[in-house]
Amino acid sequence: MHCAIYKSSKKASTYLYINRKDDFSGIPEQLLSTFGNPQFVMMVNLEKREKLGFADISKVRDSLKTDGFFLQMPPQPDAALQHIRNKNTKL
Repeated sequence: MHCAIYKSSKKASTYLYINRKDDFSGIPEQLLSTFGNPQFVMMVNLEKREKLGFADISKVRDSLKTDGFFLQMPPQPDAALQHIRNKNTKL
């Protein structure tokens, strides 16, 4: 399963995952207007990955299958800090 990832031009750290590159036909108009002009980031093969940065890969896969898209919102500040702490083994 491949997907295209776009970042928002209006909302920092907000990403939209869709099934096909540049095909926004299944995305609700209200979401697109809030999201702004989508800026292409990369193509990802979700079958060959076990995890993604801050998004739960199983939720991304499920949402792409059922809704045709996945919206990744910015992590809460505490969640981002915990992510850094989990990666830092020297503390």
